[in-house]
Amino acid sequence: MKEKQKILIATGIFPPKIGGPAQYAKNLKETFEKMGHVVNVKTYGIENKLPTGIRHSLFFLKIILALLFADAVFILDTFSVGLPTVLACKIFSKRGIIRTGGDFLWEQYVERTGRKILLKNFYDTEKNNFSLKEKMIFKLTKWTLHNSSKVIFSTEWQRDIFTKAYNLKDTDTCIVENYYGEKESDKEFDSKIFLSSSRKIFLKNSALLHKIFDSWKAKRSGAILLNENIPFEEFIEKMRTCYAVIIISFSEISPNIILDAIRCNKPFICTREVGIYDRIKDAGIFVDPLNEKEIEEAVLNLLTEESYKKAKEKVKNFNFIHTWNKIAEEFIEAYKSL
Repeated sequence: MKEKQKILIATGIFPPKIGGPAQYAKNLKETFEKMGHVVNVKTYGIENKLPTGIRHSLFFLKIILALLFADAVFILDTFSVGLPTVLACKIFSKRGIIRTGGDFLWEQYVERTGRKILLKNFYDTEKNNFSLKEKMIFKLTKWTLHNSSKVIFSTEWQRDIFTKAYNLKDTDTCIVENYYGEKESDKEFDSKIFLSSSRKIFLKNSALLHKIFDSWKAKRSGAILLNENIPFEEFIEKMRTCYAVIIISFSEISPNIILDAIRCNKPFICTREVGIYDRIKDAGIFVDPLNEKEIEEAVLNLLTEESYKKAKEKVKNFNFIHTWNKIAEEFIEAYKSL
């Protein structure tokens, strides 16, 4: 691979849109540029308002010119931009590398059915219940993963799930961990605000979360739940002075909100069904997302002075660093290995 590359990043969302994947794409782009590469980002615009299939077709047309002039193509999801970009790479003999984010099919299924399905069990127990659309998504996702030049996962946990479900070869995959930055602040809390995910989807388990914080026990302790959909910079400012962070999704792969909490030295309660558990298990409090009593006890316990002090020490002692420079270098290494 030459020193200065023309890199195409295909991503479903990008700032000013809000969300972890948007920030990931932004930081990866800026880091590649600091390394001297020329980066072109293609993302959904008006296509987002169109039906599945039509938006994929329009995005395919949208990226052709940029793809033709690209030396390396990095694709930051498996379906929305993954499918049309991998198809374009096949047609125009380009090598495209997918970096998985979440699991689009699992999210869609849980949202449709309203069933509390853990990701680790999803492909083993639910395939026979897929709708026609979900069967099509599964087949197209499998085609996309098999026809990409390599698949990057952020956790071994998700790689194990996908390798089994989509019949992937380990040699066609690699791990690039998420961003773990240096500690940014250690401010005291202003009030007992628990910051949570702002995505209003069923798998975030927000109904149970609100039920717990609306209980008289939580209110008596002064606990407040905050899960507003706000710009990233404002979100981080709120995190710096919040009491703690809580996320009790049915499953999470590599939740940015928890990694942000660690950088801000904020105690956190996290679903035990998380792909980075082995990395962060000594830094926080972990709960069964399907166990209401366990989650409530964790919240109430953290509201006590002694438990909060212990939780604060745990997160302050976490010191693993994985910079954007290192992430970008690992992306380049993945491309060189093709």
